[in-house]
Amino acid sequence: MLKGIPQILSPELLKILAEMGHSDRLVIADGNFPAASVGRNAKIIRCDGHGVKELLDAILQLMPLDSYVKQPVTLMEVMPGDGVETPIWQDYKELVARYDERGAQAVGTIARFSFYEEARQAYAIITTSEMALYANVMLQKGVVTE
Repeated sequence: MLKGIPQILSPELLKILAEMGHSDRLVIADGNFPAASVGRNAKIIRCDGHGVKELLDAILQLMPLDSYVKQPVTLMEVMPGDGVETPIWQDYKELVARYDERGAQAVGTIARFSFYEEARQAYAIITTSEMALYANVMLQKGVVTE
């Protein structure tokens, strides 16, 4: 065990976070996300039994967000006609604001199929047991300056 490292972050996930470079992307996927097919070229880390929010919080404690893009945090938009509520997005915005001075302004959305296309370029995809719908979040890594 290590001091100061959130316990939810496995050695495998810590290794992935350390390997990632500036502008690399990481997807934290809900339980319905097609990680195996979308992530054919990505490293896939299973975090069964955990939700997106707790992983997002732990990761943001260690990984800076890209300061060279306006919105380094991307959410999947709800498909027209789905009528799904996404209260989890507010939780994400609050977490991002805790770790990034841009606050909720650092969070953007893109259409579902565009999200999948972007996720195909991700360095890694973390699969979770998150049951909230449209709970996927993509992070773009920034530079450590300290």
